[in-house]
Amino acid sequence: MSQITRANSVVNRSIARVLALIERVGNRLPDPATLFVILGAAVLLLSVVGSQMGWSVVDPREPAKSITVDNLLDSESVRWMFTSALRNFLDFPPLAIVLVAMLGIGVAERTGLFPSMLKMIVTVTPSWLLTPVVVFIGVNASAAADSGYVVLPPLAAGVFAMVGRSPVVGIAAATFGIAGGFSANVAITSLDPLLSSLTQQAARSIDPAAIVAPTANYWFMLFSTFFLTALGWLITDKVVEPRFTPTEVQAQITCGGLSVGDGSINASERKGLWAAIIAFVLTGAVFVAMTLIPGAPLSGDVTRPGTTALVPAWSEALIPIILFLFLVPGVVYGIVSGEIRSDRGVANRMTESMSSMGSYIVLAFFAGQAIAWFRQSNLAIVIGVEGGQLIRSIDFGQGSIIAAIVLLCATINLFISSASAKWAFLAPILVPMLASAGMTPELVQAAYRVGDSVTNPIAPLSPYLVIILIVIRRYQPTAGLGTLISLLIPYCAAALVLWTGVLIAWNALGIPLGP
Repeated sequence: MSQITRANSVVNRSIARVLALIERVGNRLPDPATLFVILGAAVLLLSVVGSQMGWSVVDPREPAKSITVDNLLDSESVRWMFTSALRNFLDFPPLAIVLVAMLGIGVAERTGLFPSMLKMIVTVTPSWLLTPVVVFIGVNASAAADSGYVVLPPLAAGVFAMVGRSPVVGIAAATFGIAGGFSANVAITSLDPLLSSLTQQAARSIDPAAIVAPTANYWFMLFSTFFLTALGWLITDKVVEPRFTPTEVQAQITCGGLSVGDGSINASERKGLWAAIIAFVLTGAVFVAMTLIPGAPLSGDVTRPGTTALVPAWSEALIPIILFLFLVPGVVYGIVSGEIRSDRGVANRMTESMSSMGSYIVLAFFAGQAIAWFRQSNLAIVIGVEGGQLIRSIDFGQGSIIAAIVLLCATINLFISSASAKWAFLAPILVPMLASAGMTPELVQAAYRVGDSVTNPIAPLSPYLVIILIVIRRYQPTAGLGTLISLLIPYCAAALVLWTGVLIAWNALGIPLGP
């Protein structure tokens, strides 16, 4: 037994040294905004090289057409870059999500509602269940689209700090759940019909009667929700948390302006919290009624902009809904607890919340340009199609093909964060191509969803990475990208290997992926 203990100790020290090295190297990387400037320059250079060398692929959506890499430094493209700069900035996907959601979240946090919520969570949750609860909530946060990135990490940090644990570890556990488990959920989310519609369209190129239901992967994703929760729990408690000494944990808690407490709630907090809960329920009931009553404003389906996919109307209104679900309880809590005495109190708290988002707005401008240039150059399409052709050349059974799909999608995900955008181009390539290998469209889609999720937490071009980094810097001001990546890479490596293995075993056993 002692030999096993010593072996485990050696392994843990080795992992700690590797992660420390990753952190040191990563923290020497430029600021995230500068990284996007560098990416933009690289895209411009590659677009010139690709155009001159004639890089092109057959358009998977229209085989009679070919897609070539566009030179972004010719006269017409340079004109486009300047004239579309403002649109590229405004179209940066998370910009509106983060800023609008923060208006409501800022009020809830600065009136004292969040601290009271943290105390309540600590009171009702056994300490040993804290990690799995945070990861489980994160995995299911995809039901609220990308808003989980804004809401959950600060809450997780506060909850961990209140029980004397590292707030940075709480952020890591929450981030893995949100990003690494993005495709999994206990419910059908707006992502399911979006992906299934693209899969069905691709499948009909070889079978005009093919139907891929939104529930095509439900059984597997339901199981994955609990599997990823257990995996996140294991990695958090056995790999990530042991890296921090009690002195470092205390320094993080102190730096964040928090303190270890017993979670007791005083009379004014309790009164305000109950009022906020009632306000939340009533506000939520209004939106539920607007969704479920036929003919109500948020009932039925709408076409998602830029696609032909039908999605629930409420999913397109999710960010304003989240704004009100935080704003109304936050205002009610502030009034009842005495923290807000006039309308200026609400406006001031919104202003304070926005004042902390300056660095994110700077990043959003440069990220918006780099991402738009990458899309305009057609480099993403060429990379995706060539990767699909590489998978087609693999002929070692379905298990190896599944692993190859996951690896391809995980790699592309480091550069293109949008799940629907990647699948819009990969589905017409992979679904028909792999049908000859006996792989159903549902299986190919499931493999894509695994690959699309496992590298989300460490994707350097993810627009949400900087949001997580901002939260970490509240508790560890010297933190950089290396700190963030070293925290999350153990989760990603474990999920890449084990979640892929689960899908391969699931397929080998013939278990249905969904109803």
